[in-house]
Amino acid sequence: MFEVRLKPEMVERALLVRLYFDAREQDESASLLVELGELVSTLGIGIADSVLAKSREMHKKFLCGTGKAAEIVELAHAHECDVIVIDNNLAPSQQREWEKLANLCVIDREEVILDIFAKRAHTKEARLQVELARMQYALPRLARMWGHLDRESAGSGGGGSGGASRGMGEKQIEVDRRLAHLSIDRCKRELEIVRKQRKTQRKEREKFETPHGSIVGYTNAGKSTLLNQLSGSDVMAKDMLFATLDTTTRRIELPDGQPLLITDTVGFVRNLPHRLVEAFKATLEESVLSDFLIHVLDATSPEIEIFHATTLKVLEELGALDKPIITVLNKIDLVTDSETLASLDCVFPDAIRASAFKGEGMDDILKACSHVLADRVTRCHYRIPQKRGDLLNLLHQDAKVLSTDYEANDILVSAVVPANIAGRLDDFRIEA
Repeated sequence: MFEVRLKPEMVERALLVRLYFDAREQDESASLLVELGELVSTLGIGIADSVLAKSREMHKKFLCGTGKAAEIVELAHAHECDVIVIDNNLAPSQQREWEKLANLCVIDREEVILDIFAKRAHTKEARLQVELARMQYALPRLARMWGHLDRESAGSGGGGSGGASRGMGEKQIEVDRRLAHLSIDRCKRELEIVRKQRKTQRKEREKFETPHGSIVGYTNAGKSTLLNQLSGSDVMAKDMLFATLDTTTRRIELPDGQPLLITDTVGFVRNLPHRLVEAFKATLEESVLSDFLIHVLDATSPEIEIFHATTLKVLEELGALDKPIITVLNKIDLVTDSETLASLDCVFPDAIRASAFKGEGMDDILKACSHVLADRVTRCHYRIPQKRGDLLNLLHQDAKVLSTDYEANDILVSAVVPANIAGRLDDFRIEA
């Protein structure tokens, strides 16, 4: 496994930098720099200062010009920073040039997110996904970014079947790269096993054809808090970016008696590294396979429209944008300005106002879920002969039985019945 060169707990002060190359990008770049600050703070690193710098053109060596890079490095030294965090994605060669100039650790946005993901992943699948993404990121940076790899697999005798022992005259970096490729292959194999297990579990769920909804949205919008309110569970929910990366599914009951599986998915951010979108497809694929989506937005965010568009873009990339979407304006209790409320109503006219923290709007969300799935179930009344216990068992197993009465040799049953079994009971259906 890799030994990370940057240990966030040992870093106290960071200088944040965002470079932009077009005046029209200034506002968005300033917003991204603020978001970078939130990401870095999530790692427990203090922020000494931040720099939003414009460069007339993109340079190969530092992205910006040498003079601008020197100014940034001088500021980092003046603040006695331990690390420079650049919001733009850096090529390995650019990262090396920055570190040579600064004589400091220099990382980019992608490495920050990878470190957060590594701290937040708890399930085996999430840990494997993070490990794979980190190794793929690190591979072209081995010479400068990583220490020696764990060589346990190489064995101590130089023989063995691992093929990782060092040959005569072989450079250390070549050993490291070979070990890295072996680790990546191993990680991919283990991930494939986990995904097959998930597929088997999903097939078991589908046998019962229970409808499935997924909660999606920008990170820190309140998705986990919403799941807790709807299901009465205790999924970790904190006011921080990427509080949890693990998929959590809970079973709830809708107002019409219909059961529903509801899943909280990993949050999105702008400029999420593509390799992480790929690595977390097993988590995000719950969105693709769901019957509908609950899109949670932070009503207090001044950039709510950008966050809305970011989430929709990722959903489109995943092929999940054709599903019914219930839009929820969360944290609405914190919006007190009437003009802001009016603007939100104008931009999101069909959205449900809610406060997951206070439990407000939960009934409206559940009713919306029932409405989306209305064609999946019907409330029916039956007169079933007592000798047909098989039909009664079918209703208890695959439907929601609301009431049961006995009359002579018959059983009077009211139930919410899914469409897939309704036809088998038509001969016993009666009027209410």
